Amino acid sequence: MMWLTVFTLLLSPHLPASLNISTERTDTESRTSLNQSEADTDEFSETLVKNHKAPAGGRGREGCSVPCDITAKLLREEKHSLCGHLQQSLVTYARSTRKLIRDVMEEQQRTLEFLTSQVTELMTKVQTLSSEVQRSNSEMYSIKPVPSHGRDCSDIKDSLGPVVPKIPSGIYIIQPENTETAFEVFCEMDYMGGGWTVMQRRTDGLTDFKRPWADYADGFGHLPGEHWLGLRKAFHIVNQKDARFQLHIALVSYDETTSYASYDDFRLDNETQFYSIHLGRYAGSAGDAFRGYDQEQNQDTAPFSTSDVDNDGCFPFCAIGNETVESCSAQHQHTGWWFNQCGLANLNSSPQDDPGRGAEQAAHIHWDTWTRSGVPHNIRSVTMKIRRITTNN
Repeated sequence: MMWLTVFTLLLSPHLPASLNISTERTDTESRTSLNQSEADTDEFSETLVKNHKAPAGGRGREGCSVPCDITAKLLREEKHSLCGHLQQSLVTYARSTRKLIRDVMEEQQRTLEFLTSQVTELMTKVQTLSSEVQRSNSEMYSIKPVPSHGRDCSDIKDSLGPVVPKIPSGIYIIQPENTETAFEVFCEMDYMGGGWTVMQRRTDGLTDFKRPWADYADGFGHLPGEHWLGLRKAFHIVNQKDARFQLHIALVSYDETTSYASYDDFRLDNETQFYSIHLGRYAGSAGDAFRGYDQEQNQDTAPFSTSDVDNDGCFPFCAIGNETVESCSAQHQHTGWWFNQCGLANLNSSPQDDPGRGAEQAAHIHWDTWTRSGVPHNIRSVTMKIRRITTNN
């Protein structure tokens, strides 16, 4: 207000005297008020200086010009403000983190559901394809059954003989009477008149005849080479109605000597009787090793025996020479045969590697009635074959 009055007087020098007097009075009062304000300010400054304590070390004049309680209040307010901002930032960060985790989990769940649906769809397609393949196979076999060439090799020879001048030996498909399925056999068509179904062939020892009962029942090996046709198949062949079969055994020694043993009637009992063997009259040059020289060596009517199905008659053991034998199959390389307290014949053992007789001769192919100067031959190979000899139609 004082500066406004002075500014007005300067702008108006010709004001009335009364106004000048008033102005002077006002100016005087303003100066008095200003002086009083300056005095109050100085007094307030002195009071601040007196109330503020000097810091240690004697530097009192360098102290703060703002009271400490005001400074503390400002610091507290600034701290509360910083804490509030920090708390707000933490809350915001926690919320954003939770949202990010939730979004990731939802995305993973969607991915898992998609993969699950893909796997389910793929498994459905695989099952459908498998069903179609099985149905196709069933339809193929039902529409195109495997044709058989005859009931056995003798039947094939009799059927083809008038048409084919020379029937070759080889693999043929047969289906004996009263059987549901056909199977392959090797037919010898150029040996002693032909028509032979090969039941067993042992030549080089490359096929392992160390087998359990199941293998001897089903058959194993390679038909053109070493093999065992199988007890079930042989049973179906020799037990056909109104048929009788001959068993022929051809032997070859290491010095190329040949011999044979033949039985005019050959048949087998069923599996419940362990395919016991029955033989007719013997003929040949190798001797009747199946029956041996006395009743204790007789293997005719003996059940078939393997290492896991022991029917060899050794209870609890057999005394053979100076040896005690608990299992004839184990004694003969765990092969299967019609053992009867072992006996003199086993055509399923391995061909002997060394032609000279040794301590392990009994473990190899042996037909001990075929001898030279009282010593059994060292057998290199053997073939067992059967042929139909009479048919009553």
